[in-house]
Amino acid sequence: MKLAMIRTGGAARPVRVDEAGRRFWPVEALAPGLPTDMVGLIAALSAGATLPEPTGEGQPLDEAALLAPLPNPPRNIFCVGKNYYAHAREFAGSGYDSSSTGAADAVPKAPIIFTKPLTSISGPWDDIPLVPGLDAEVDYEAELAVVIGRGGRCITKAEAMGHVFGYTVVNDVTARDLQGKHKQWLLGKGIDGFCPMGPWIVTADEVDVATMRLTCAVNGEARQDAVTSDLIFDIPTLIETISLSMALLPGDVIATGTPEGVGIGFKPPRFLRDGDVVECAIEGIGRIRNTLRRADPAALRGAA
Repeated sequence: MKLAMIRTGGAARPVRVDEAGRRFWPVEALAPGLPTDMVGLIAALSAGATLPEPTGEGQPLDEAALLAPLPNPPRNIFCVGKNYYAHAREFAGSGYDSSSTGAADAVPKAPIIFTKPLTSISGPWDDIPLVPGLDAEVDYEAELAVVIGRGGRCITKAEAMGHVFGYTVVNDVTARDLQGKHKQWLLGKGIDGFCPMGPWIVTADEVDVATMRLTCAVNGEARQDAVTSDLIFDIPTLIETISLSMALLPGDVIATGTPEGVGIGFKPPRFLRDGDVVECAIEGIGRIRNTLRRADPAALRGAA
């Protein structure tokens, strides 16, 4: 099952999308008693509610109407640093990795967990803002994101996959200069609009998460290409690690890390510039496509 958020009639609402991603049915029409926000819907479905199979032809889906499938998760997105072997070595040798002293400790011995604020979330086709002062060394990171269904604390690896509702695609956009300058990663990765997400959530029963192929292209040029079996710390390990410290909640998002091929892996680095188009895709889920656009600081001040 694919669940998306779309803007229709001036409002955002959850919808069920067909297998081809071309038609949709509003959740409120399929099951009037279910919540009309995505977090509430995930919680209800994970607690045993059902969403009836669609009937009729549905409505044509305009990609431009798609929003981030979880525009308002219950809290910051959990992210995982250096979680593919080749990327861990790539990052350690880039000169930007403040968490490593070199090749000897390039591969982490435990998951590196940080967060991106929910204000960084943007839609699957939204522009990525280039703000003066934050635009010198902007990089891309295609990632598989896990969406938690049934919450819990102290979840074991053996139980972990039973807490997964589904999966989506994110781009963990990063200002590398800020990431290095501040030593911790919040300011470099938490910039407003630096987490495109989508195009929808695919429920866990629809995909084999162990063998998904993840790719990223910039202006049509292939940059990243990996399979999720290359993760250093798998999804059960991540869920066990995070839930030991805090209860996971329905709608929590865990971005599982990016493979090699990011901009800082090139010599010299290849950072994103105004007008560049980044497309991140995961087999079995879908793709997101975002353009880098110069932002007007005055307009941003007004929006705040």
